[in-house]
Order: sequence, then structure tokens, then C-alpha cells
Amino acid sequence: MSAFFIIDTNVVVAGLLTSHADSPVARILDGMLGADFAFVLSEALLAEYRSVLVRPRLCKLHGLSSTEIDTVLLDIARHAVVLSPVKTVATPVAPDPGDQFIWDLLTTRADLVLVTGDKLLLQDKAMQQRVISPQIFITQFVKPIRH
Repeated sequence: MSAFFIIDTNVVVAGLLTSHADSPVARILDGMLGADFAFVLSEALLAEYRSVLVRPRLCKLHGLSSTEIDTVLLDIARHAVVLSPVKTVATPVAPDPGDQFIWDLLTTRADLVLVTGDKLLLQDKAMQQRVISPQIFITQFVKPIRH
């Protein structure tokens, strides 16, 4: 079974902030922008990407204007499969209430895998096989960089 990936906000932010082009988070962000792998978004996840990236403290670090952020997000969204999660009684409760919208998205389809650096989400027993780190994602699902 091939998988579709949900890229958590912390991975997108780290991808913009890193100065190491070969780091897992930079490679994931580049892969999203280049449509190198199948990934999904929801309106809530895209909105969270934006709300975090326009925070003044982060704007100082990444140096992008809100217009440039919107351009990056538009490029990401252009390559994504957009899903509208439907919360049901069977939807598990996220380990962090602020991440419930990600859990709702993750349980929308059985072929979705969350890529995150959030230790709380990575350690959740209920979703153990469906939540992976950026490093695992790069080693298992992305072609090696050719120099």
C-alpha cells in the first residue's frame, strides 16, 4: 500500500528556518514544493501553517513577508491532496488537544501517515504505526540526494 503524508507544521517551519539544505526538514519542504511525494492538507492545517509562519518572532528568523509566506503556502497547496476530515465518535483523541485537527485528518483515511517532530505525537501508542519522524520519512520514503 502506498502512503500519503501529512506534514506537521513544526516540520514546515523547521524546513524554512534551517540553514542546512540537506537536513530532513529542508528536504521535506523542498519535496512538498516540488511535488516529490504524495501529501495531504486540510484547510485547518494550511491555516495553522500560515498562522505560525506569520508570527513576528518567526518572521524575524525566516525573513519572509506575509506575501512571500502566502506564495510558499500556495505552492505547497497546489501540490497537495486537500481533504475535509469528518470527526466521528470513533476518532481517537489527540495527545495534545491543540492537535486534534491533525488527528481528525490522520484518521480520515487508512493510508495517511503523519510526519512530525512533536515528541508527544510520536509517542502516542494508538497511532504508533502512523506517526513518524522527519528522519524516518527521509530514510524510508524519499530518494537519496545525488551530488
